[in-house]
Amino acid sequence: MLGDIKEILFSEEQLTKIVERIGEQISEDYKDKNLLLVSVLKGSVVFMADLMRAIKVPCEVDFMSVSSYGSGTKTSGIVKITKDLDINLEGYDLLVVEDILDSGMTLSYILEMMQARNPSSIRLCTLFDKPERRTVDVKADYVGAVVPDDFIVGYGLDYAQKYRNLPFVGVLKPEVYGG
Repeated sequence: MLGDIKEILFSEEQLTKIVERIGEQISEDYKDKNLLLVSVLKGSVVFMADLMRAIKVPCEVDFMSVSSYGSGTKTSGIVKITKDLDINLEGYDLLVVEDILDSGMTLSYILEMMQARNPSSIRLCTLFDKPERRTVDVKADYVGAVVPDDFIVGYGLDYAQKYRNLPFVGVLKPEVYGG
């Protein structure tokens, strides 16, 4: 796996600092709110696990899984919910936690769907933002870091379901994914 990585963008230590910073801000912003964190599986699970431990106010968690990529490198534009939420969103201050905001198509769909379920509020937290790839108007309220338009893996991010378990975030060599 390590031989497939062109360069490391974020070390374990850098990721820890990013998560702590976001956790502090969320803790401040949600200190008197009914916080529900929703992780969009599978990519955000590592970030979500660390983030919820960095948040110092009461919160609940739920998970949903959607598919829009398959095993490719570009979104298909068709969002399929493969696991919906277990919790009714009414009365919650919802924070959607995502690994990366890329084209925005999938998140736009998810946010619209969740807004229709009448949460008290809805915001978006993403570990990484890749604005160069945006095709719809979606903005995150909490951003860990802006990343270049490279194919990145690790810390939950994958290519064809591999590399999620890397403890850092690195750029995948183009020859690995045919880029």
